[in-house]
Amino acid sequence: MSDLPSHTRVVIIGGGAVGASCAYHIAKAGWDVVLLEKNELTAGSTWHAAGNCPSFSTSWAVMNMQRYSLDLYRRLADEVDYPMNYHVTGSIRLGHSRERIQEFERAVSMGRYQGMDLEMMQVGDLKSRYPFLETHDLAGALYDPDDGDIDPAQLTQALAKGARMAGARIERFCPATGVSRDKGEWVIHTPKGDIRCEKVVNAAGYYAQRVGEWFKPFGGRTVPMAVMSHQYFLTEEIPAIREWCESTGNRKLPLLRDVDSSYYLRQEKYGLNLGPYERNCKAHWVTPDDPMPEDFSFQLYPDDLERLEWYIEDAMARVPLLGEGGVGRNINGPIPYAPDGLPLIGPMPGVPNAFEACVFTFGITQSGGAGKVLAEWVTEGCTEWDMWAVDPRRYTDYTDPQYCIDKALETYGHEYAMHFPWHRWPAAPDRRTSALHDRLKAAGAQFGVYNGWERANWFAQPGDDTSEEATHTWDRSGPFQPRIEEECAAVRDHAGVLAISGFTRLRVQGPGARAHVDGLTCSRLPKPGRVGLAYFPDTRGRILTEMSVIPSSDEDLLLITAAVAQWHDRDVLTTGLPEGVTVTDESADFDCLLVTGPQSRAILAPLTDADLSLPWLSVQQATVAGKPVTLMRVSFAGELGWEIHCAAADAPAIWDAVTGAGAKPFGMFALNALRVEKAYRAWKGDLSTDYTLLQGGLDRFIDWSKPFPGKAALEQERATGPTKRFAVLRVEAGPADTPYMATIRQGDTIVGEATAGAWGYRVGHSVALAMIRTDLTAPGTELEIDIFGERRPATVLGDGPIWDAQNERIKA
Repeated sequence: MSDLPSHTRVVIIGGGAVGASCAYHIAKAGWDVVLLEKNELTAGSTWHAAGNCPSFSTSWAVMNMQRYSLDLYRRLADEVDYPMNYHVTGSIRLGHSRERIQEFERAVSMGRYQGMDLEMMQVGDLKSRYPFLETHDLAGALYDPDDGDIDPAQLTQALAKGARMAGARIERFCPATGVSRDKGEWVIHTPKGDIRCEKVVNAAGYYAQRVGEWFKPFGGRTVPMAVMSHQYFLTEEIPAIREWCESTGNRKLPLLRDVDSSYYLRQEKYGLNLGPYERNCKAHWVTPDDPMPEDFSFQLYPDDLERLEWYIEDAMARVPLLGEGGVGRNINGPIPYAPDGLPLIGPMPGVPNAFEACVFTFGITQSGGAGKVLAEWVTEGCTEWDMWAVDPRRYTDYTDPQYCIDKALETYGHEYAMHFPWHRWPAAPDRRTSALHDRLKAAGAQFGVYNGWERANWFAQPGDDTSEEATHTWDRSGPFQPRIEEECAAVRDHAGVLAISGFTRLRVQGPGARAHVDGLTCSRLPKPGRVGLAYFPDTRGRILTEMSVIPSSDEDLLLITAAVAQWHDRDVLTTGLPEGVTVTDESADFDCLLVTGPQSRAILAPLTDADLSLPWLSVQQATVAGKPVTLMRVSFAGELGWEIHCAAADAPAIWDAVTGAGAKPFGMFALNALRVEKAYRAWKGDLSTDYTLLQGGLDRFIDWSKPFPGKAALEQERATGPTKRFAVLRVEAGPADTPYMATIRQGDTIVGEATAGAWGYRVGHSVALAMIRTDLTAPGTELEIDIFGERRPATVLGDGPIWDAQNERIKA
C-alpha cells in the first residue's frame, strides 16, 4: 500500500488522537477516507499528553462529547483487538468555597441527566478514598467514578487500527503541503503526489493555523489559536504508594484535582504526576525571536520548573507524600489553545466542504467524541447534539493574533476557573467598539462581549462596586442587581434605550432572492413594509436558526440575526445560493438602538417624521434626530417600542436625542430578564438543534403549505406528537435563578431541562424557560428544578408570555 490513492471522499490532515478518531468514525460510517500524517502517528501534542480522561464539564455539549469518549474507550481495545493501558481510577475534585461547591452540584445534576454517576463528597469522607490527603481549607468535593487515564499513543494506534479495519487509508510520513480546488473538488498536495477528495479536515493540532492559511484563497481565515507551554512532572517511586496499592489489590489512587489551586495530581506507576495550570504561563512561537519550526515532531521545550514553584509547594501541603519522591522526569510540551480553551470542531468558516477538528486543549479525553461529531458533520451535514460550544464559526474576524495570545494566556492560567453569569473575562477588550462606546462608558456601562462587540450589560452608579471580584457569584444579588431592577422598572413604567451594536445584518439580493430565502425557511415571509420572524429547520426539523426578515422587494431582503450567529447564518443563507443571487454582510456598517416602554412613542414623536401609529411589526424609512433610519416596531423587551437602525456614525446623535428626551439607558442583563418574562427565545439557548420546531413550541411559525427542509420529519412528529415541549415555569428560587441546562424533575424522575432562567422584575418572581415531557406541560403542573444543589419547587404556567400575555402593551 505504498502508492497514494489518487481519489477519496475525505482527506484528514493530521495523525494525532483526534485525526485518528475522525478517520475511525468516518470509515465506520462507510465513507472512503485517507489520513495524512507528516511524521509518525502521535508526533504532535498527542505523544507527550498526560492522558487524563475526565467526563466533568459545565458545558452540556462538551460533557456529552467526553462522556461518549469514555464509553468508546472502554470497549475499543476489545473491538479492534489492540490492548491499551486504560485505568479507570475515579477522580476527586476539591472545592475550597461555597461557589465552587455550587458549580460541582450543577455538574453533578447535569451528569446524572446524561447517565453518569457523579457524586458530591463531604470533607470528612475524603480520606476514605484518598488516605494521603490533607483536608485543610476545603468545603467539599466532587467524585467522578469514570475518570482516569489512558496511554495516548496506544489510544491513537487503536483508533487507527479500527479505522483501517473499516477501510480507511493512513499514510504516515506523508505531509500535506498545500491545497487547491478543481472542478468542485479539493486537491491535496503531498510529496507522494496529489489526492483529490470531496471534503477535507484540518486536524493538524498545533500546526492547524499554518494549515488553515492554505484555505484563505477559498474563503478561509486565520485559525484563532495560540500555542501554550504546558508542563507536568513525574516523581520517582514513592514506597508508601506501592505499599498502599499492594494492600488494596493493586488499586490506583483516584486522580486528584485541586481546581482552586489549579493543578492535577495523579498516580503514575508507584509515583505521582503533578500538572499545574499556572497563572504565570507562557505562550510559544508568538514572537519573531521564537518562530514556529517547520517540524517539532516528538520534541519538547526546555524545562522551566521555576514557573511551577508555588503549585509544587501547594500540592506538597495538600499531599505531603509528593515531597518524598524526587523529580524523575519533566515534560514541557506545546498545547494549542483557542481563545476560550474549547476546540474547533465543525465547518471551516467560509470554505466549502472543509472542516476543522483542531486546537484541542484536552484532546485525549475529547478525541473519541470529537471524531463522532466531526464524522456527523462530514457524512450527514448535522450532529446528534447541538455543538455550537465548539463550532469554529463562533469566532469571527475580531480574533487578531494578539487577541488569541492574550485570551490563551488568560484561559490557560484560569483553566479550572468558574464561569459566573455576571462575570466578564478582562483580557483583550475593545476589539469591536461602536461609535457610542464613549457615551456608554460615561453613563456607567459595565460591558460584556457579544461576537467581539462591546455592549453594556448594566449601568453602574457612582459608588457601586464594579470590581471583577464582585461578579464572582452564581446568586442574583450583587452590585448589579439593584441597577438591573431599576432598568427593568424604567422600561416597564417609562422608557429605556438599549444600544445593540453588532446585530448580524445579511442582505440577500438578485433575481430570485425571495424564492431562495423562502426555500430555506419553514415560515411565511412578510411583505415589504413588514418584519417577520423566520425559522430555518435542518433536514431533521430541528431549529437551525431564527432570523428577522425585512423585504424591500422580491429581489432585496434584509435578514437580521444574533451577533454571534454572523458566520453561522451566512452559511445558512449561502446554502444552494442560485446564480445571480448574492449575500452581503452589512453588520459593521449599521447600529441599532431599541427605544422601548410605555412612553417611547411620546419620546420619539418630537424627534422623528415617522408615522408612529403604524402597527406592531411595521417597518418604515424615516429620520430620527435628523438622521436617516429604518424604524421597526418591535421590542425584545416586550413593551411598546421601536428598533432604530441607522448608519453607525449617526448613532451618537440619535442616542443624545433620545436620552435627552428622557429614555433611561439599560443593558443586556435587564433585556434578558425582560425577554424571559415574555417567553422570547434566545439563539443557541432556547433555540438550538437539540430541539425540533414542534418541541420548541414554534408551530405557529410553520407554513405547512410549502416545501421546506425537514418538512417530512416534522410532519411525522406532528402525527405522533412531540415527546417534549417548551414551557414557562414559575420557580420558587432561593438566592440563585435557574442556570442553563438545569435538570427538571417530577419526584425522582428527570422530565426535562431549563434553557434559560432569570428573575422577572415585572412579575415579581423567578422564571425559567424549559423543555419538559409533553404530558407535564399543562398549567399548574408541579415540578422541581435543580439549582446549584437545591431542588426548588416550580409550577408550569403555560408556553406563552407571563407578562402582558395578550400583547396589549406592545401593540398599544
